[in-house]
Parts: sequence; structure tokens; C-alpha cells
Amino acid sequence: MKTVLVTGCSSGFGLEIGRFFLAHGWKVIATMRMPRQDLLPISDHLKIVALDVTSPESIRAAVETAGPVDVLVNNAGIGWLNAVEGTPMEIARDVFETNTLGTIAMTQAVLPQMRERQEGVIVNVTSSVTLKSLPLLSVYTASKAAVNAFTESVALELEPFNVRVRIVLPGRAPETRFGDTARSRIQQQGGFPEAYSSVVADVFASWEQQSATALTQPVDVVEAVWRAATDPSCPLRIPAGVDAEALAV
Repeated sequence: MKTVLVTGCSSGFGLEIGRFFLAHGWKVIATMRMPRQDLLPISDHLKIVALDVTSPESIRAAVETAGPVDVLVNNAGIGWLNAVEGTPMEIARDVFETNTLGTIAMTQAVLPQMRERQEGVIVNVTSSVTLKSLPLLSVYTASKAAVNAFTESVALELEPFNVRVRIVLPGRAPETRFGDTARSRIQQQGGFPEAYSSVVADVFASWEQQSATALTQPVDVVEAVWRAATDPSCPLRIPAGVDAEALAV
């Protein structure tokens, strides 16, 4: 039985990824900052493990608890929506610490065992905003674009050790908590700069006009991650969702 470790399993894509792998006969290490036992089906093949990807001690303890890992899914991340002028540097650092450095740290933590076994897969979940630039997402996009670049380079490093590395690029998914968490953080920081009110209005208007059929559903991301984990012939970059696929053409 193979084991997958998924970061950020408390909601959204991570929760659905964990549920899917569990249903398909895998051992699942579902990690969360604040562990909850009621989110996933009770199973002997499931471990709920505390993990803060910004903490070296937390990463070390989680990987030790997990044991041998066949597939790592770096899904944990935080959202941010604002003009760069309205983004305090502590927020920018927090976004990069979680989205970018957290991914690198988790990759470093599981690599030795995969390299020694000459087998393993690392799947990094980023975003389709790296395929098309959008206003108010400059810092968030930069954090995810950095993961894309990191993945492309480390994939070459790990080829000699038979360790595959892939990128899954979801489109816009209103069902996830990205929007809620981003809005909450914006409100805490005083909102958008007044000078950018017209830009903000245009962005939200375009979202309202976007058809629900042209968005990304959690199942799209789950299927893309499953493909990345189980299909050695899949491409390095896998768009997930109708909108992401359109941008990737």
C-alpha cells in the first residue's frame, strides 16, 4: 500500500485530495495546522497529523510521524488579494513563507528517503494566475510563480534518482476558502488603497460576470493531482479546471 502525505488538508483542495486517495486504497497522512478528526472518514489507513509548513520543528515531527512517503502533495497555502501598494511587507513575507518556502522545506524534508529508495513523486499545487497576470494578485502570483520555477529546476535535479516532480495549476475555484481568507486578511489590514478603487471594482465585476461553468471545481484539482501521482508519462505542468486549461493552450 502506497502512502501520500498531503499538506493543508483542513479544507478545499487538500481535504478532497485526501478523501480521494483514501477512497482509492492509499494510506493518507492528512496534515493540518489545527488537526480535526471529523473531516475525513474514519480509517486504519488515515493519520491526521499537525503540521505548520513554516515551522522546521513541526515539519520534522510530521515527517517522522508519517514514516515512508511515496507521494508528497504540497497543497498548503494562503491567499492574498490587494495592490502591491496596499500590501504590508509582513504580509508579503507571510505569503512567501507559507506558499513558497513551505513548499521548499517540505520537499527537502521528504527527499532523502525518496532519493535513497530511488522512487517517489512530489506534486506542487500552484495556480493558473501564473499563466496569465491579473491585477491585485501580484504578491500571491509571485509566491506561486516561484514554486513553478523551483519545481522545474528540481525536477531536473531528481531525474537521476527516479523521483518525479510535477506542478498542478488550478484555476479560480470559489468553493475553496481562498477568497474568504484573503478578504479577512484585507479587512484586518485596512482594506484596499483608495487610489485603486476603480481597479478593485473592475476586478470584482469581472468575477461576477464569469460563468460558473468556466471555473475550477475541486474534482478537477483532485484528478490532476491523482494523474501527477500515478502517471509517469504525464507532463510537468498539469492545468486543473476549464479556465486553467484555456490559459494553458
